[in-house]
Amino acid sequence: MKQKVYFIPVTTPVDDASACARLRHVIESHRLLDFIAERDMVAIKTHFGEGGKTGHIQPSYLKMLGELVRGKKGSPFLTETQTLYKGNRADAVSHLNHAHAQGYGRENTGMPIIMADGLYGDEEVEVALPGKIYQSVKLASIIVKAGALIMVSHFTGHLAAGFGCALKNMGMGCSSRKGKMNQHSTAKPKIKVKACTRCGLCVQWCPESAITMGEESAVIDSAVCIGCGQCLAVCQFDAVAYNWGATYEQLQKKVTEHAWGVARGKKDKLICFNFLIRMSKDCDCMTSFDPIVPDIGVVISADPVAADAASLDLVENRAGKKLSQLAYDIPYRFQIDYAREIGFGNPDYELLTVS
Repeated sequence: MKQKVYFIPVTTPVDDASACARLRHVIESHRLLDFIAERDMVAIKTHFGEGGKTGHIQPSYLKMLGELVRGKKGSPFLTETQTLYKGNRADAVSHLNHAHAQGYGRENTGMPIIMADGLYGDEEVEVALPGKIYQSVKLASIIVKAGALIMVSHFTGHLAAGFGCALKNMGMGCSSRKGKMNQHSTAKPKIKVKACTRCGLCVQWCPESAITMGEESAVIDSAVCIGCGQCLAVCQFDAVAYNWGATYEQLQKKVTEHAWGVARGKKDKLICFNFLIRMSKDCDCMTSFDPIVPDIGVVISADPVAADAASLDLVENRAGKKLSQLAYDIPYRFQIDYAREIGFGNPDYELLTVS
């Protein structure tokens, strides 16, 4: 049976006020949030963008979703997770300051922001999974504990995954720092001697006592190290190095299994909104904005696999080109094909266009 996917087309350039009003009407008329129960703590997961030039989803859409959740007597909150790389989203304090600077404060969204993975990205819950790669995945604790999950994802190209939307927002975006590291990394950490300040935090927090303090820097005993990533989480000086050399296929399959872990804990309590507007060659983690296709619309489904499959088809059909011709010339369908292989979601969909 095909999965139901709603599609709200928009004109180019998108009129956010009009699109937001139409989206509200579709949600209410089709009762798309009826799965929210009274007193449900509802996580609305999005991406706050890296700078003013990116195409990140505007706060007005999130405000509308929060209002509808409260109308169901649920308690909505915005949530995100920390990045692996250093920058203004690498810890909760910096990330929250950035989110407010981007306009996602309560005054614009009507909701608080709760970082899903804690202060340093290490607050996690390990979720069992019958995967081909993982038997369990490490997810941000608040994502697992939330009573319901609303994924608000922005379709973009991506230099490693080909494209990013609901599956990547769930798989990478809802993982703890260790979960992200497991998806990216193929080796154990090493210390960058010149960057190390010998502060001792990595020694203090290593769960296996694999790190000692040498004369010039901290030293990791690879025979004892379990590759947990705690040193990466606590180091404030970018002194921990990893080999991030996962292949395109490996990365997309790992992302998909982590997304599956998120979805398994939210059976009948999940909905995905994919925004196919202001689409660029690079993800919203980048400060550059290189448009690849005109605005298309919003895709909605309870199944993230169906949502992404429909979104990808809409983009390629509108452009008249393959995504590899629009963004990066790399494989990009592994995430959808692998979801079918492992029995996660349904990439076969019925597109219901709502005018």
